[in-house]
Amino acid sequence: MKGNEMQEKEELFAFIERAERNVLEGKELERAELIRLLAIDPDSEACDRLGQAGRRVASRVTGDRAYLWGAMGVDYKACPMNCDFCSLGEAWGIVEPDHERDFSETEIIENVRDYAENKVRWIVLRTTEFYSLEVLSELIGKIRRAVPGRYEIGLNVGEFDLEKANALYRAGVDFVYHSLRLREGRDTRFRPDERLKTLRAVKDSPLKLVFLVEPIGIEHSNEEIADICLCAIEHQAIVTGGMARVPVPGTPLGVHPQITENRLAQIIAVTRLAGGSRVPDICVHPATPKAMCFGANVAVVETGSIPRDSCCLPKEKWNQFDAQTAGEWFEQAGYTLYAGPEMQ
Repeated sequence: MKGNEMQEKEELFAFIERAERNVLEGKELERAELIRLLAIDPDSEACDRLGQAGRRVASRVTGDRAYLWGAMGVDYKACPMNCDFCSLGEAWGIVEPDHERDFSETEIIENVRDYAENKVRWIVLRTTEFYSLEVLSELIGKIRRAVPGRYEIGLNVGEFDLEKANALYRAGVDFVYHSLRLREGRDTRFRPDERLKTLRAVKDSPLKLVFLVEPIGIEHSNEEIADICLCAIEHQAIVTGGMARVPVPGTPLGVHPQITENRLAQIIAVTRLAGGSRVPDICVHPATPKAMCFGANVAVVETGSIPRDSCCLPKEKWNQFDAQTAGEWFEQAGYTLYAGPEMQ
């Protein structure tokens, strides 16, 4: 290695060390610092150093506690919003009319019970854009009565205002998954200002917010990723992290490959440093052991309608990734899996 290359390497190592130290001292990393961390070669020794820093910060912030996120897509239907990465887009013709279905209350409750019995802390019901919030509000009460436990329940739904956010909280909803997606309004048919209005409504209500940087693809710049990460922190997300765009054949973005495991792990490490003590937990999806070793302490187990695939799974888990597998991976990464925020 030439002298100048060695000097650049040492300067980068020092920058990572300084960023970690600042985070542990309670200082917030600036946008330019996040961009520099994201610009590190994901296959380099420097990125390994970054991952180690992310894991140490995770240990300090989380006490090495890991949690599971359980998602169930409750309606397998063509959606008129036609996001370029989503299998449910009506225009892509992947969801055939004869195969459309809404899961029954019994099926939903059975899946919630399965999650609750397998140490899933956050259980989210995911729907297409125009699913009735009134129906979901009634369903939440039925789930609470049918499935005891310390789990938290939430929704991943369409846009709503502060009045509706407060009504959802009164109905028993603990949290909402919502995000300003990468290239919102370009790769989606949503107006970014409408997404931001919903995020503000959640922030101004008693609901908690989960907001991942997503769906991350090879097409996204470091600047774009940093901006969405900061947006999640600004809106006081209790969980952030990174979600890779999974290429679905037949969708406009399905022709582009998925980001590498190393790149996703790098982004996880950066979101862990960016969140510091302000964001308690960092989620990776799809989960990988390396991302957990780089600072992710939350993983997602999915069932039902899957926007990242052309399938609909009434009972099976997507990609055969279940709670047991997640627990094993977390243990290998030095975490202990908990069902809730307090020790069990």
